[in-house]
Amino acid sequence: MIEYSKATIEEYGYKDRRFLKKVYRISTKVLVVAVIFLMYLPVLTIALQSFNSSSELSSFGSFTFKWYGQIFRHPMLASAIQNTAIVSLTSTILATVLGTFIAMGIYYLFPKAKQQILLLNNIPILNADIVTGISLMLVFSLLLPVFPYIFGLPTLILAHLFFTLPYVILSVLPKLGEVDPNLMDAAADLGLKPIKSLVKVMVPAVKAGIFSGMLLAFTMSVDDFVVSYYTTGNGYDNLSIWIYGSIGRKSLTPSVYAFSTLLTLGTALVLLAVNLLSKRKVRNK
Repeated sequence: MIEYSKATIEEYGYKDRRFLKKVYRISTKVLVVAVIFLMYLPVLTIALQSFNSSSELSSFGSFTFKWYGQIFRHPMLASAIQNTAIVSLTSTILATVLGTFIAMGIYYLFPKAKQQILLLNNIPILNADIVTGISLMLVFSLLLPVFPYIFGLPTLILAHLFFTLPYVILSVLPKLGEVDPNLMDAAADLGLKPIKSLVKVMVPAVKAGIFSGMLLAFTMSVDDFVVSYYTTGNGYDNLSIWIYGSIGRKSLTPSVYAFSTLLTLGTALVLLAVNLLSKRKVRNK
């Protein structure tokens, strides 16, 4: 009687790759940690310098909070922060209000017209900042014979409104897609006028998209430099322009690092609060 030996799985071509899988798992985690570290290294560096008693970047004197107390005592820095706040808040409010109602108008257009308007809306987003800045500067220059002092606060607000408005529109439109298209007609049947229907019915229905668009517009406005650099004038500098002009000079105070750290922490806390509130609403449902 012939005896047959059992074939092993290795004879069928099986290869033990458990070691390679373990290496892949470890290398993936290391790569993720490295990428996150490189992304947040500049933020950590600025935060570390904000506690440095020495104004020299090459040396660390001692741990101190004095730069936080001098943020608004430095006149040029305080003026730059004030200008940034005025421009960012004004442009964000205008972009949020206009973007919300423009998004509602786009949503009720015919598909072909909607596609064409969205194509125009995406141009400022896809366009290079330097091209946007120079283009707006040329447009504002044409208005100089009528408005000789237009460069400064007015041009900065208009420029920031120009490149933040599309982000609000793109944030509100997906939320409108989740709303019943007959909601406006239902509000009209109940006796509400069109304006009241928009304010009291449509706006609450898409408030999540409005809020996310507002945060995105404010973030884009606060940290903008290129467009602001080409559209400012009359000595009106926001924070980014003032920092650029103060690099290598004694006017650059370490209080800038303290303010940047506080701004980063404030943004992180706002995002954390929004996430916690959204999770709580999901649990309640």
